[in-house]
Amino acid sequence: MKARVEHVEHTADLAFRVFAGSLGELFATTAQAMFQQLADTTAVATTAQRHVAVEAPDRASLLVEWLNELLYLHEIHGEVYTAYAFDELTDQALRATVSGGKPKQVYTIIKGATYHNLSVRQAPEGLVATIVFDV
Repeated sequence: MKARVEHVEHTADLAFRVFAGSLGELFATTAQAMFQQLADTTAVATTAQRHVAVEAPDRASLLVEWLNELLYLHEIHGEVYTAYAFDELTDQALRATVSGGKPKQVYTIIKGATYHNLSVRQAPEGLVATIVFDV
């Protein structure tokens, strides 16, 4: 399955439904979609690498922790990330190296990934996640 993202109508916040063939593809595609809302990621030169390690009780919570850690790194370094290499990825733990750089302009402020309407489920074609962001 080719990974894809659909915008989900939401009254006040930003929401996505992400389809992917594997857990790694799901986490990378969701992060990519999030950063594409923040800036033009195609114009970002890769100048930085950051290491990320998060844990959670289940894969849906892990997705929220992952995205919020990336947003934290974005806030403190002013970077957006465009490449994701997973050293470890299970339903409860993630270790990855992310690469990216400073965008020319940030279009949207995303405060955080939320647990509102959160789901990560197995579907016949792969994994499907629904995630809502506080903007």
